[in-house]
Amino acid sequence: MTDRALAVVRAGALTTVQDRGRPGHAHLGVPRSGALDGPAAALANRLAGNPPDAAVLETTLDGCSLRPRSTVTVAVTGAPCPVAVDGRPAAWGAPVRVRAGSVLDVGAAVSGVRAYVAVSGGIAVEPVLGSRSTDLLSGLGPAPLTDGAVLPLGPPREGHARVDVAPQPAPPDELVLRVTPGPRADWFTPDAVRLLTSRAYHVSPASNRIGLRTAGPALERARRDELPSEGMVLGAVQVPPDGTPVVFLADHPTTGGYPVIAVVRPVDLPAAAQARPGTPVRFVAVRRRRLSGGRRPGG
Repeated sequence: MTDRALAVVRAGALTTVQDRGRPGHAHLGVPRSGALDGPAAALANRLAGNPPDAAVLETTLDGCSLRPRSTVTVAVTGAPCPVAVDGRPAAWGAPVRVRAGSVLDVGAAVSGVRAYVAVSGGIAVEPVLGSRSTDLLSGLGPAPLTDGAVLPLGPPREGHARVDVAPQPAPPDELVLRVTPGPRADWFTPDAVRLLTSRAYHVSPASNRIGLRTAGPALERARRDELPSEGMVLGAVQVPPDGTPVVFLADHPTTGGYPVIAVVRPVDLPAAAQARPGTPVRFVAVRRRRLSGGRRPGG
């Protein structure tokens, strides 16, 4: 039995293995998946001395507890939360040395939703289609953590992390999502398009890794006929029959039959991973970017 492993003492509400995901398989019906808050996961890896594509653990709201079988360096980022080793407070957002047999406890998020736990060597579960990420929609990758599970670790890098601490953005008090018009914006009334970017929505408790669901004014469709299933992208703002927008996140389906009124800029999506239920959401209309050199297409 290898000593390069982690035993799961407390799995938490939902803790999954995540890395950068498995892009490029949408034609097979496979979502990208991967860490919802990519910058936080990358920072955790950097603090733990891992390459940026190493697999980490993504917790949801109430953290998890882990017992390494060998001495490791860990780092916890993302949602601010208490961290302890054998009951003694330890640093959040900085490298922490955890000896073999000690228990690392990642507590409940003080703010935000998802914490990221990087362990030196990375979580070394078997990759599927080039990624170790858990995909809740397709079922690919390892199952969500359960109490008593054992996770293999990769070999640690030589040397130490290049940073001791690093600044991290606070979870949003208000989630601002910049959007460009979607491919089916014309399926909605002009009033509905204006409503999307002029009224406040709130994050719904029904949100998950597949999509950030909202509560707020319903958007009225101008066309009532059925839309054939078509490709969906990360950040698509789809509007189901109840009229309230859903922002597609990492585990989103690759096709869908409800119209997409807008698409969120990818750079705004990590904040969506940390927006708690009830957080105000504003959709802000922005222009599509021009081609390099500032010329319009054909110019």
